[in-house]
Amino acid sequence: MFFLIVSNGFSQVDNSKKTKDELEEIKEVNSVLNDTIMLQEVIVYRDKLDPEAKKQYLLLRNRVYKVYPYAKIAAERLTTLRNNMEKLKSNKEKKKYTKIVEDYMENEFKAQLKKLSRKQGQILVKLIFRQTGVSTYDLIKDYKSGWKAFWSNNTARLFDINLKTGYDPYQVNEDYLIETILQRAFINGRLTEQKSAKPYDIDQLNLLWVQKANELQNNKKD
Repeated sequence: MFFLIVSNGFSQVDNSKKTKDELEEIKEVNSVLNDTIMLQEVIVYRDKLDPEAKKQYLLLRNRVYKVYPYAKIAAERLTTLRNNMEKLKSNKEKKKYTKIVEDYMENEFKAQLKKLSRKQGQILVKLIFRQTGVSTYDLIKDYKSGWKAFWSNNTARLFDINLKTGYDPYQVNEDYLIETILQRAFINGRLTEQKSAKPYDIDQLNLLWVQKANELQNNKKD
């Protein structure tokens, strides 16, 4: 365990020339780092995290906390949509039902999703894949009406995000960190767990990434 204490005067920047995304990230950094935070030790490489890595981890954790509930809702809506669509016989009934779903999602999530930053949107795309087992791109393609509503008001904000992005904590380091954040949050009650589309063994993941870190260090020595 270690404590990360950051002064309230963490940074002074000229905001006049910043983009909206950059300003939101500055606000996020200040919000996360201007507190005394107890952070569990995370193994990324053999050495402990340096101050910059700690900061990035805290930011990642904050983003995961913010968007995971949306990924859960997306998975719940997908399950409901699939189940109800199977009960409908005619295309007219299905079209009417998807319109109802579209209006509901539009009204419930429009304002909230518009507030997400680009980086929060990137994490959300990954977590939707984690919860549903399907990329956001494929969800929109398969369920154009309801799922288009879920994203329509954020297209401009997410234009540089790859909606085909998956989630693989066995291969992608950021995904591994996201998984450790989630597992700890489930244990301590910070987030309410919803089963993912694919189970992930955190002990196996930790062992795998320790081995990767050891290999990296050995390669540096060579």
